[in-house]
Amino acid sequence: MSVHDSQSCSEYLQLSRRQFLAASGGTALALGMPAWLPSVAYAEDDCSDRDVIVTVFLRGAADGLTLCVPHADDLYYTARPTLNIPRPDASGTFRAVDLDGFFGLPPQLAPLLPAYQNGDLLLVHACGSTDPTRSHFDAQRYMEIGKPGDVGLFTGWLGRHLATSPPFVENSLLRAIGIGYGLQRALESGPQTISIPDLDTHTLSGSMATVAARRTVISAMHALQGDALSAAATTAQQTIDLLGTIDFAGYVPEDGASYGTDGLSLALKSTAALIKAEVGVEAVAIDVGGWDNHVNQGVVIGGAMSNNMTRLATGLAAFHADLFSGLRRNVTLVVMSEFGRRLLQNGSLGTDHGHGNVMFLMGPGVDGGRVLANWPGLDETELFEGRDLAVTTDFRDVLAEIVSLRLGNPSLDVVFPGYTPTFRGVTRSCEPGGGDLNCDGILTYEDSGAMAQLLTDREAFEVAHPDCPESEADLNADGQINGLDIQEFVRRVAP
Repeated sequence: MSVHDSQSCSEYLQLSRRQFLAASGGTALALGMPAWLPSVAYAEDDCSDRDVIVTVFLRGAADGLTLCVPHADDLYYTARPTLNIPRPDASGTFRAVDLDGFFGLPPQLAPLLPAYQNGDLLLVHACGSTDPTRSHFDAQRYMEIGKPGDVGLFTGWLGRHLATSPPFVENSLLRAIGIGYGLQRALESGPQTISIPDLDTHTLSGSMATVAARRTVISAMHALQGDALSAAATTAQQTIDLLGTIDFAGYVPEDGASYGTDGLSLALKSTAALIKAEVGVEAVAIDVGGWDNHVNQGVVIGGAMSNNMTRLATGLAAFHADLFSGLRRNVTLVVMSEFGRRLLQNGSLGTDHGHGNVMFLMGPGVDGGRVLANWPGLDETELFEGRDLAVTTDFRDVLAEIVSLRLGNPSLDVVFPGYTPTFRGVTRSCEPGGGDLNCDGILTYEDSGAMAQLLTDREAFEVAHPDCPESEADLNADGQINGLDIQEFVRRVAP
């Protein structure tokens, strides 16, 4: 999905979709192939190494032992006699949904099962920051700067990723958005990065009848203050114009996806519209509060955490159906929280600040359909400081693998300074497409028509072949669909 991937001197062989749209009619190499071959446009591809990343931060320390239930560990039920999710084989309808014989989802997260069963959802348990703090503010800060314990670092891990990566679109006005009234610390120092509370209403306040006149006055005032301020003002107005080209209010999700009306669903719905508009945005950060449940945690239906989990599942399930069904967009979504909760329930039917937690990863490039856990156990001798789930997977291992293998950034020493990550296998390796673009079960010359249609009129291809994945066209598994795949197609059908 990126311009910078094109490094060959042959424009034809490395023509990306954005380059094609910008060039509008460049000369292709004469390859002696059928007449339709030179007409190449890029189609999204699961194997791209430049995903858009969406982060959802559950602020307040979400209870990972409820979000992903270790139902086969008896000590979980001993520690939480009234604040547990019953085993999958328990009587009644309120019980865990088994995932792998050991872990399960609470019933409120059951809408995520299709993503899990499709291999697009991975849960990483006993995961988190190695810093022992139980302060929300310190823990959130350490995770967002990507360096636990460092009080002198002020840039964010996502901001440093963007600063060390070329943009998707050259001279892009907007590379990252933090949805909220203040920019998330993870995005600090990111180029062309802003915070916006509501993408649909991002404009000058006041009467629409006087917007043009007020913009003229504002531009003139800033121009008097010098080039830097004038340029900043111009960029701000251009960003407003850019977002104004996207019909957020009228956006219709794909594949029957049904978002909720809560803040998370609205943010994810706007994010989906933004990504599909392909305006160059590479990262979106979303915050969800309300997870600090010291009193009356309420894991049963109607309780406080139960309601939070329902909203979380509704938003994520809709985002999965919208972005990853049919045309599978190059997006990786990460759900994380600053730390988990204490194993023992307290006297107020809640849980106190803990340590280890769970992360959720979702997307076509995620090696999902499983729970990844080096489970430390829940015996007192196995708990962190004798009371909390231990951390056996550093959150930076997970994020670093995504940054390297899904975002295409090798500068991990800058993104996560002072840390050497261990890749845990959370991403999915690329497999070459089979070329069966008419879905008849075999690669033949008859697939050439479907491939031509995909490369020249993607919408027509989707209508004609709704069940045929576009990734079949990436025959050389390089993360792009271009002239090299055409050459490989010809080699395969006419060896």
